[in-house]
Amino acid sequence: MPATPNPATAATGLNFPAGTALTARGLSVHFGRNKVLKEVSIDIAAKAVTAIIGPSGCGKSTFLRALNRMHELNPDARMEGDIRLFGDDIYARGVEPVIVRRRVGMVFQKSNPFPTMSIAENVTVGLRLNGLRDKKLLAERIEQSLQMAALWDEVKDRLNAPAISLSGGQQQRLCIARALAVQPEVLLMDEPASALDPLATQKIEDLIVHLKKDYTIVIVTHNMQQAARSSDYTAFFYLGELIEFGPTAKIFTNPSQKRTEDYVTGRFG
Repeated sequence: MPATPNPATAATGLNFPAGTALTARGLSVHFGRNKVLKEVSIDIAAKAVTAIIGPSGCGKSTFLRALNRMHELNPDARMEGDIRLFGDDIYARGVEPVIVRRRVGMVFQKSNPFPTMSIAENVTVGLRLNGLRDKKLLAERIEQSLQMAALWDEVKDRLNAPAISLSGGQQQRLCIARALAVQPEVLLMDEPASALDPLATQKIEDLIVHLKKDYTIVIVTHNMQQAARSSDYTAFFYLGELIEFGPTAKIFTNPSQKRTEDYVTGRFG
């Protein structure tokens, strides 16, 4: 059965050049008795950057984690609604969460390289867990992933060094390389630059813009300037609801909803 049209998308007349990667319909997430996300419906463009903005506690990260079934790691979590990845129901019976997470990678707010592993081992850990043992292919994937994460030139001569010997910004780019190594279709980023200095943040933002040529990227950010600089589309969440969604330029210069205008202009948040 085809997905029902999304009012938020239809209202803005969006026509994604590369099509739709992710579709959510009536998505709600509960933690115990607390309903954190409320009937969210949205289409996310393929090979583009979509920013999720809103004040703390509004459901941004909850929405992001629903897109690759991370909430199943929490026994108190319960989800309602429908999420499709290029048409595939990711919550369908028989679909393994590990397969979904291979297709939808995740980069967290705090860089989390495996401290006992080398730089190279960090990149390939997902590949090895999936059974890849070919040394030549692993070496190729290491270089390819680090190149895509704009880190290869900085670490190519010390791939066997501990991952924790890298700077904070380099560790975050290593985590991005690790996510890219398994060749996902979508990359989720939850505040990926919030703990970094301005120079490292700039490198992450440049990387995001570069990666969208090949990947669908969804980024949660509190930084309005970062959303404006890096994203093609922006969704504003408030109190668990999707208030407005559209092209980033419109959301920041001519929003349709008063609450969106108040938030992006700094009247609250």
